[in-house]
Amino acid sequence: MAKIENLENSKVKITIDVTKEQFEHGLDHAFEKIKDEVEIKGFRKGKVTRKVYEQNKGVESLYEEALNHVIQETYTEAVMENNLAVVSQPKIDLDISNVKQGENFTYTATVAVKPDVELGEYKGLEFEEPSNDVSDEEIDQAIEQQRQQNAELVVKEDGTVEKGDTAVFDFEGFIDGEPFEGGKAENHELEIGSGQFIPGFEEKMIGMKPGEEKEIEVTFPKDYQAENLKGKDAVFKVKLHEIKVKETPELSDDFVKDLDKENIETVEDLKNDTRKTLEDQKAETNKNKAIDFAVDTAASNATMTIADEMIDEEKKRMMDNTKRQAQQYGLDLDTYLQLTGMNKEQFEEKLQEDAKKSIRYNLTIDAIGKKEAIEASDEEIEKKYKELAEQHKMDMEQVKNQVNKDAVKQEVVFRKTIDFLVENLVKK
Repeated sequence: MAKIENLENSKVKITIDVTKEQFEHGLDHAFEKIKDEVEIKGFRKGKVTRKVYEQNKGVESLYEEALNHVIQETYTEAVMENNLAVVSQPKIDLDISNVKQGENFTYTATVAVKPDVELGEYKGLEFEEPSNDVSDEEIDQAIEQQRQQNAELVVKEDGTVEKGDTAVFDFEGFIDGEPFEGGKAENHELEIGSGQFIPGFEEKMIGMKPGEEKEIEVTFPKDYQAENLKGKDAVFKVKLHEIKVKETPELSDDFVKDLDKENIETVEDLKNDTRKTLEDQKAETNKNKAIDFAVDTAASNATMTIADEMIDEEKKRMMDNTKRQAQQYGLDLDTYLQLTGMNKEQFEEKLQEDAKKSIRYNLTIDAIGKKEAIEASDEEIEKKYKELAEQHKMDMEQVKNQVNKDAVKQEVVFRKTIDFLVENLVKK
């Protein structure tokens, strides 16, 4: 039997009575788990009876495993019988001195549960809908980007280095007259003004001529990634070999044909295609803006108390995902965070806020789905399975064997609820 007591902050305390028969079953389980490895003088390995084992080792030696088994069974049964939406591992409180063979005993399990959600306004929210219109200027900018992407670098026959040119040069860096590791290269290409080098370096190359040699004095930033170079004054010996400039193709029908786009042959075709692409992009962006607004506003208007344990579980899940992403790039977590511009403290703070937001959003959408009686049809579930199969390049039966139908159903209802929120926006 189990008694449920609601606590503050979305937690419950479950008091569970364990009968002597249940504990005896646990002792049987504990002995069965070890009996094949038991060795007692006068008996072959694996042939010792439980009675003989207890006479030699004491029944108490079975208590730990027996308790683990009994608590797992009775706790799970209590959760299922009382329909508890558990969201954390239970904290077990058991006075071991009260546990004796042939006697009943009681323990408690304190656990965080999914909180009750009190919904606020979520229908009829006013939303200022952005326009999907595309201006001629935006089309021109997009086409200009394509021209720049197809530009070629050609040698600049006359003149000196200017901003925007690409310099081809040798360099070697020195600190206090000594060369340092990583400070040397030959035939290095650098777009002047791109900001790829140490502050001040690129500007001091402006005006150089091919064949010219020069010493450039710079100071490494105090937050430079290499510890041994932070804030240090350095001298770079530079020899310029050649200067290259971008040669951008003219906007013409020939240029359009060289892009090799299907059914795009003329400048007019390219403009029309670019307009359609930009309109589609804007429509998708604006759809996501509407989703973000609807979900964020509905979640902000809802009231709920989220247990710290639930947040911790979500943080752990997010941390595991981040570590997997880092591993995909062959990086450890610290290096991955450096590349994102965050330190561990900043990452932890972001993780905390993201976990709270994710839980709040999910609980709100779940509550709205139930209130509006949104369901997933068999056809919609089948369609989702098909999408998963195509996404992972697997056949339907494989996906169905690996992905629980309830999980697919939940995902369908989740997406339909978001669509419901967007459909019920009052667009201005």
